[in-house]
Amino acid sequence: MNFLENKTILITGGTGSLGKALTKHILTKHPEIQKLIIFSRDEQKQFQMEQEFHRSVYPQIRYFIGDVRDHARVKRALQGVNYVIHAAAMKHVHIAEYNPEECIRTNVDGAQNIINASLETNVERVVALSTDKACAPINLYGATKLTSDKLFIAANNIKGWNPIRFSVVRYGNVMGSNGSVIPYFMKKKAEGVLPITEPKMTRFNITLQGGVDMVMHALKDAWGGELFVPKIPSYKIMDVANAIGPDCEKEVIGVRPGEKIHEEMITSSDAFNTYDLGKYYVILPTVTPWELSDFINHFGANKVKEGFAYNSGDNEEWETIESLRSLIKEHVDPTFAL
Repeated sequence: MNFLENKTILITGGTGSLGKALTKHILTKHPEIQKLIIFSRDEQKQFQMEQEFHRSVYPQIRYFIGDVRDHARVKRALQGVNYVIHAAAMKHVHIAEYNPEECIRTNVDGAQNIINASLETNVERVVALSTDKACAPINLYGATKLTSDKLFIAANNIKGWNPIRFSVVRYGNVMGSNGSVIPYFMKKKAEGVLPITEPKMTRFNITLQGGVDMVMHALKDAWGGELFVPKIPSYKIMDVANAIGPDCEKEVIGVRPGEKIHEEMITSSDAFNTYDLGKYYVILPTVTPWELSDFINHFGANKVKEGFAYNSGDNEEWETIESLRSLIKEHVDPTFAL
């Protein structure tokens, strides 16, 4: 029996790039689901998404207007839901710096509302999306997402008799997602100038499908309390610029508030609780809600070396200008050409 058969799934922030990719994956790969609910607060985005995923073609889909800040509405939405994928967030670093209270209300209070409403209903599993910026954060967005991560992991300690499982997935920039650097550069290319904040800057890179696969892995295999981190390549921002607009002027505009030169996903302080699962790393809580030895044996987990750290500047795997162009054509814009 497929683990999604006859299950009802709700995606918060479901109209975003990853939410739509998850929707397409679930509806095409798992048509045996009972219902897929898109929960978000933007009616226009829901209206637009409904044109692509209409109930006449996908009878399992539902659209539910609501805000994760509103506990009562979240609890109403979770009635009858089995699995929750929490993708709703304020994610733009500079906007969060300028509007801190709004960021906290969505990313922290919203996370706690999802946890409480899930515990108060019959939700079985919750997977929350994190970000590389939550690792050793220097900006408010990262700090709120680290807080969110801690809340979801700790929720496994307060569930009591409830068999619900909470887990987190953390990854870097999603290639081609709304507001990310690649579509931004592709738009700016027509002007002949690409703004570069810092020429030495690097970032992790994951495709939308890679993000989807990771969420589905956590949804299916998490025991509760894990924070999953993928093994993915990095890119240099100058390579992205040269892949998209080799003839464009590269104008250095300076680092924006709260921005790092290199992103981190695992710090050396995390290494004590970090294990290698093969395709992914996993950071476990200091006290697990299950026997650690059982987890290690079941997944063939190997503890990383003392002092291990994982950041985009010291990565062993890198995208090249050529590989970036291929990925852009495959995952962002099939018509892409120089």
